[in-house]
Amino acid sequence: MHFHTLCEQNSDDLETTLKVVEDKFGQYLDKMAWINMGGGHHISREDYDVEKLISLVKHVKNTYKVDVYLEPGEAIALNAGYLVTEVLDIVENGIKTLILDASAACHMPDVLEMPYRPPLKDSGEWGEKPFEYRLSSYTCLAGDIIGDYSFDKEIQIGDRLVFEDMAIYSMVKNNTFNGIPLPSIYLLKEDNSIQLIKEFGYEDFKNRLS
Repeated sequence: MHFHTLCEQNSDDLETTLKVVEDKFGQYLDKMAWINMGGGHHISREDYDVEKLISLVKHVKNTYKVDVYLEPGEAIALNAGYLVTEVLDIVENGIKTLILDASAACHMPDVLEMPYRPPLKDSGEWGEKPFEYRLSSYTCLAGDIIGDYSFDKEIQIGDRLVFEDMAIYSMVKNNTFNGIPLPSIYLLKEDNSIQLIKEFGYEDFKNRLS
């Protein structure tokens, strides 16, 4: 049996789900070899109740004699990874818009699908800081908008911006729409040195086509 009902939630939501599963399917559970409780468990978040999770897993294992699987994929890399982007241009279209060499459509599609506003280092909400900008990209997609942010200082062409919490969906779901290159992957070490792990080029785009 497999259920997947959680998204970035605590173990009390898993407890709620389990009560329904046992109520609706309890008569079948002891006939299963395993139960997969899906993903969405924010196990590594500071306020996550790990002890409750442990008790729920033990309850299912002891009651129904099954193996229990969890898929805490996001929790493994929660709040990890950066996407460093450069400002290519600044245009005025009612709102000052930064044209970046990063793209919501290509590099962080969850921004468009969720929708999701990725955290950006040294920025604030719209209206929070004196300099306000909409962040967009250089693809042809009119809706390739990352979000609206504010800053303490005026942004200039050539400035670099750092998106945070980028080691999750932005890593596994990126694509080469419009021939936009995939970002190179670097390892940031504890001494602040960086090591190139992998870089991508035109062949990565070409080889996906017929």
